[in-house]
Amino acid sequence: MRLTRKTNTPATTGLGISRRQFLKRTGVATGGVAAAGFMGAPMMQRTEAADKTPVLDSPVETKRTICSHCSVGCGVYAEVQEGIWTKQEPAFDHPINRGAHCAKGASLRQHGHSTRRLKYPMKLVAGEWQRMDWDTAVNEIGDKLIELRDAHGPDSVYWLGSAKFSNEQAYLMRKLASMWGTNNTDHQARICHSTTVAGVANTWGYGAMTNSLNDMHNSKAILFIGSNPSEAHPVAMQHILIAKERNNCDIIVADPRFTRTAAKANKYVRLRPGSDVAYIWGLLWHIFENGWEDSEYINQRVYGMDDVRAEVAQFPPSVVEDITGVPEAEMFDVAKRLADNRPGCVVWCMGGTQHTTGNNNTRAYCILELALGNIGKSGGGANILRGHDNVQGATDLGLGCDSLPGYYGLAEGAWQHWAKVWDVDYEWLKGRFDDTEYADGKPMYSSGITVSRWVDGVLEEDENISQRTALKAMFYWGHAVNSQTRGVEMQKAMQKLEMMVIVDPYPTVAAVMHDRTDGVYLLPAATQFETTGSVTATNRSIQWRDQVIEPLFESKPDHEIMYLFANKLGFGNEFVKNFAMDGNRPVIEDVLREINSGMWTVGYTGQSPERLKEHQQNWHTFSFKNRVLRAAPPMATTTVCRGPAGARLSSSTPARLTSTTLAFRSWKAAWASAPALVSRAMV
Repeated sequence: MRLTRKTNTPATTGLGISRRQFLKRTGVATGGVAAAGFMGAPMMQRTEAADKTPVLDSPVETKRTICSHCSVGCGVYAEVQEGIWTKQEPAFDHPINRGAHCAKGASLRQHGHSTRRLKYPMKLVAGEWQRMDWDTAVNEIGDKLIELRDAHGPDSVYWLGSAKFSNEQAYLMRKLASMWGTNNTDHQARICHSTTVAGVANTWGYGAMTNSLNDMHNSKAILFIGSNPSEAHPVAMQHILIAKERNNCDIIVADPRFTRTAAKANKYVRLRPGSDVAYIWGLLWHIFENGWEDSEYINQRVYGMDDVRAEVAQFPPSVVEDITGVPEAEMFDVAKRLADNRPGCVVWCMGGTQHTTGNNNTRAYCILELALGNIGKSGGGANILRGHDNVQGATDLGLGCDSLPGYYGLAEGAWQHWAKVWDVDYEWLKGRFDDTEYADGKPMYSSGITVSRWVDGVLEEDENISQRTALKAMFYWGHAVNSQTRGVEMQKAMQKLEMMVIVDPYPTVAAVMHDRTDGVYLLPAATQFETTGSVTATNRSIQWRDQVIEPLFESKPDHEIMYLFANKLGFGNEFVKNFAMDGNRPVIEDVLREINSGMWTVGYTGQSPERLKEHQQNWHTFSFKNRVLRAAPPMATTTVCRGPAGARLSSSTPARLTSTTLAFRSWKAAWASAPALVSRAMV
């Protein structure tokens, strides 16, 4: 028995009795309850609370929304009573999740009612946070922006956007930066899948997932490389298991770790990190050596495969094993599985993209699929699982430093197109940009600084940066910086900035890691459940979200905050020229209609708000099997590649990805024609 230090008497619990006494008494009580069970029902009595809590009998309104955790696009029913989100259920009739939730999705309601929310605008003064009202915050920040623009030009401000925006908000963010006069804007896709966009786009024109999740049911083989959907995309994993169980799909996982996805695989291969290209070339060596390639498909639809053959010939089994650590027998087995089970697809994620050779990795995956004849077929394809709920849509809508909405690029023709869509004078828009000549051309027509290099855009000397001055102010709009490396340098860059503005529903890492005492503003943005709009899932399914609840506390929807700044900065009328206004909020449906009028490249022209809302109300009518492979949307050839001399291709040339235009370049040729994704900040 434990003794107390002072009295040497038995230790007592908080009930004032010893532990032995406590256990003895609870044992008796337990035995008594058990004994009562044998004495029959008359000994048992119902207990009732002395004070009955009144039951909330107000009507329940059910809203339909889309989960905001990952990119799978699961449907959710949200029940609201008296303006309070009281309950959620996974949508049983939704064609993607069919009543399933992952652990992350099950916590969705907490986003709307979390006590951790940023409640009102704040600024840091002498090391202390002070509460502000919205008018004061917008005016103070706006005055500083105008001061920086006059002194250093519009490129001195960086507008870092978010993959958590709706499609309409992402579009407005790019429009806001454009009318401010800069291409210094970006979002999370730069860190995760910019290598995919470059690699896949240089292979067949559009860097996005080629299949729906439902179409993967038709796959006979799936190779996972750098992807672990059992943990990262749990609901998507149900589709993969359906393919395995109903279609006898051969699941292959190539990963340095034995993951939970590997536990469900028919074949697991352990390879060294960073050896993806050698691994794929090793598979192709066996495919070519044994004549397993689809020669007819290659002759009809692919060019440049002879160059690949010559390259692959330099990767015989002994070389591949030396690089990857995978023995020849293992390589042969996987190659034969892929050859014997067609159509098949390749699935990759961050494990394939976040390498110094990320572009080469994604090209290699695509070349493997072309050699096997798997692209353009139901059940075959390159299935690139995205991370955030709208990282695909935000990229499509141009929230990057290298393109306008719809992958139109930054050529003069692209700007003229969007000036016409926005109904503004092109010369006025041109005059918003810095008129000086940068090392890579006029700033209006050259890529801005990427999010992965904004630190250099602050810390480098002016003469080492291809813009007039270093960055002086940063907007962190729905983007926390803890997903980026170089933390020590990042903190130094934050300290050097003249102003930081964090716009987010929560105080993010950027709000606390700067070690500043002033010049930092926190603006409370509403969550996506406190507004409405469309969202694009990883498989390019565009879905509509209902507004579940009103914005809590003093938070405002992102598009309202954007208008407030546009108005303060002097171009509010131009910014909302084509929209009806609900107070200070552009009507989201009108924003989507403007997107429809300009997005002639990637299939957003027919996605009217009326159509998306009708889709939402008829989830139950969509086929879960998805046996038909629809034609790919039209796309522009200009934004994803350059001509042999490095000149941009015409921005007015439309193209369509069909069975007769599938093409690719060998990785060397593709590298030479890669898009201008280089940062304006130099090393």
